[in-house]
Parts: sequence; C-alpha cells; structure tokens
Amino acid sequence: MFALLRSSHRLLFLLFVVLFNQSGFAENQTTTANPNIILIFADDVSWNDLGCYGHPSIRTPHLDRLAREGLRFDNAYLTTSSCSPSRCSVITGRYPHNTGAPELHTPLPEGQVLFPQLLREAGYYTVISGKQHMGDYALTAFDHVSKGKGPGREADWVPILKKRPQDKPFFCWFASVDAHRAWQASKEYQPHQPDEVVVPPYLIDSPETRRDLAQYYDEISRIDFFTGKILDELDAQGIADNTLVLFFADNGRPFPRCKTRLYDSGIKTPMMVRWPAVIKPGTVTKSLVSTIDIGPTMLALAGVAPDPRIQGVSFQKVLTQPEAKVRDYAFAEHNWHVFKAHERMVRSGHWLYIRNAWPEQRNLCVESIEFPSGEVLWQRFKEGKLNEFQQDVFLKPRPAEELYLVTEDPYQFHNLAAKPENAGELSRLRKVLDQWTEETGDTVPKNPTVDRNQRPGEPAPPEFEHREMPGDAKQAKTINAPGPILAR
Repeated sequence: MFALLRSSHRLLFLLFVVLFNQSGFAENQTTTANPNIILIFADDVSWNDLGCYGHPSIRTPHLDRLAREGLRFDNAYLTTSSCSPSRCSVITGRYPHNTGAPELHTPLPEGQVLFPQLLREAGYYTVISGKQHMGDYALTAFDHVSKGKGPGREADWVPILKKRPQDKPFFCWFASVDAHRAWQASKEYQPHQPDEVVVPPYLIDSPETRRDLAQYYDEISRIDFFTGKILDELDAQGIADNTLVLFFADNGRPFPRCKTRLYDSGIKTPMMVRWPAVIKPGTVTKSLVSTIDIGPTMLALAGVAPDPRIQGVSFQKVLTQPEAKVRDYAFAEHNWHVFKAHERMVRSGHWLYIRNAWPEQRNLCVESIEFPSGEVLWQRFKEGKLNEFQQDVFLKPRPAEELYLVTEDPYQFHNLAAKPENAGELSRLRKVLDQWTEETGDTVPKNPTVDRNQRPGEPAPPEFEHREMPGDAKQAKTINAPGPILAR
C-alpha cells in the first residue's frame, strides 16, 4: 500500500515537473515569437564613424548603447554604395542588377519580392517613414507611409510607435536623411568643432575639410538622438525585450573616395542589432554578412517561409552564436551614380578584390568634385600638391584589377594584384567573381547610361537618359540564383 502511494506521489511529482517545464518553454516561446522589428537606416554614413566602432570624437551615445546592449557586426557589407539601388537591394534581398533598379534614381519594377510585404501577409503592421527613394511599387508593402518630419525626417518615429495597433506585431522601416548633404543644423546635438575632426589620409587636412567633416559628424549625432528616443519609447511601452532594433547605413560617407566606391570607406556599413530577449549584450561578431541578408533574416525570425526570389541568406544563428559562419563571400557593385561606372567587388576572408570594366576613366562621384572637401582636393591637385594617398580620384587610367589584404591595409592603398606572391589569391577571387557574374546574370552594358554631370576638364556629356543597365542583356531581374555563398 505504502509502495503504491509512493509510486503515485512520484508520478504526480514527475507530471508537475513536466508541466512546469512546458509552461516555462511556452512562456519563453511567447517572449521571442513574432518579434517586433525596427530597421533604422542612416544615409551616407561609413562603418567606422560611430563611437562603438572606435571613433574618438563623434558623439553617438545612443548608438553606442545599442551596440553595448546587443550585437555589433564588424564585417557587414552593402551590395552597392549608392542610395536608391542599395535600398532596393535591401527591401528585395536581391543584388542591384537583379532588382531591375541598379542605377541611381531608377524605381523598383513591379513584381519584385518585397520582404516587408511578406511580413504584412503574416500579420505584421508595416510602416515606412522618412527617406523612401525606391519608387511607388516598393511602398505597396506598407500599411502606413510617411515622408517623415524634421530636418532628418525622424521626428514622427516615436508618434508612429505610440499610435500603432496594439493587437499586431509591427515592422518599422525608419529611414533618416542624416547624414546626406546638404547639412542642416538642428538643436538635437552638441555641435562638433573642427579641431575634434579625424581627417582620413585620402583627404586634405585643411580648415575647409575640417569644417565639412564637423558638420557631417553633427548629422550623425542627430540620427543618434532619435535612435535614443526610439529605445526610450520601447522601454516606456514595456516592449523592449521582444523588439529587435537593427541599425545600418545605405552607403558610405558623402566624401571623396567614399560614397559609391568599393573600398571599405564606401561599401562597409556599421551594423548593430539589439533584441534583449535573445541577444547577449555586448557581443561582437566577425562573421561576414551582406545587407541582402537582412530581409531573409527578419523573415526567419518571424517564422515566414523564405521566398525563392530572395538571394540573401539568413544570419539568424549569428545573433546567438557570434562565431557562426553564414558566408565566405560578400559581393558588391558600383553602377551609374551620376557618372558612368561598372565595378564589381568580392570580399573573402582578409582579401578584397575589385574588377573595373572601364578603367580608362576617372572614378568620380559628385562628392569628389563639389562641396568643400572635394573642392579643396581638386585645388591641390591643380597645384600639384597631393601626396600618394590623395591621388585616387584623379587616376586615369585606373587599374583594371585591384587586390588588397584588408587586415594589413585598412584604407586599401596598396594594390597587390601585380605581386607574384599573391597570384594564388588573385586567381581564386577571379574565379569566384566569374561564377557570381555568370550565375546572377550580371553584364557590362554595351549602350550604357552616360554621365549626367560634366567631368572636370572634359567635354559636356550628351543629353542624359537611362540606357542599358547591368543585367539587362540577360534579363537578370528574372534570375534568382545567388551565386557562391560558402566555399566548397
């Protein structure tokens, strides 16, 4: 009899343990299922222009907090350092030449996949506020569309969070215009002084450049301020734990040898993500990721099946395993952005390889000619007063191939493509880029879009119009193959 009672008590105890564990598991699942998602875009900000990436003088306390309370990516790459093509690439999870909108100011064609729309169909309330720059079709993915308010278009972000439906998870695409030129003063930050500026070695250290950079720093401080307001509002609503906040930029800083370019100053992006219910605070990952991976990652976290048109891969496991690897290769493009261009890049391990289809021309963007930093650079060029690190935008012809060991050459000043000892790496990366070009349908246009602006010292270009774009010859916008992702 006593044995039977002991047996019954043991069974009741085991049942209690099982039920308790299941209850705890269910509670944990509820905490992390269907997370709220906020993407915060900076406009024209290079990867190391934040305090959390080691910048000694830019004031970014709230973005530093985001990194401190979450995960910082040290090897995140854009697919292009150009505003609208970069955003179209992110929203589709596709390479620029596969979106049908690879050149600046070309709208995303109808029928392309939009990952916010897939979230919307799964029950998410979707919002876009601020800079859009993708055309009308992209906006169909959102329940609420706003052009934003204030100098940086961030002033309605918190009101949007306050007024959201309370019965749905939400996805917010918050896109600032900071730090895009022209600079706009506002009250949200303490102005930076020219003597606080760190002048990169490819620019002229002059009063004009220092004032220009100080105002650029100010605009970064403004998006930092509004990022802090977002974090505070999530705390006030009691939803911070299950809200994922991801910050990154659409392209590099608007200065010579940065924006549009395939060096780290143009194509590498700051990226931090905070999700207190899941991500361990203060973690850092060296894992290689691309911004076309953002969409598939958000879909995976929301439990939405991947769409076969998406070329990116989910980095979900990196959020909890910072040492995890999802890529061996990251690819990027430089297409028409006011000036004709066709460059391709692959980053693999410590190596960066660039191929230029039109090396006979200077590699220019508007920012390398106009505005104070560009103007003083051209003035010194005419005076013959540039050092070897400041010559890049004036090279004509340029190298058809460039190879850099990034860990030893962080500014990519020393092209190793012609060094016999690097022939193995050069051959390997040539083959990888060839494979990506073939599988994704990339092409060099035979009737390319010509320069819109006049190049200094050259004849005025013909009347501007968009012509054949990369990938058109192979109908790349219908191709879904992602090219190589992991080494075999």
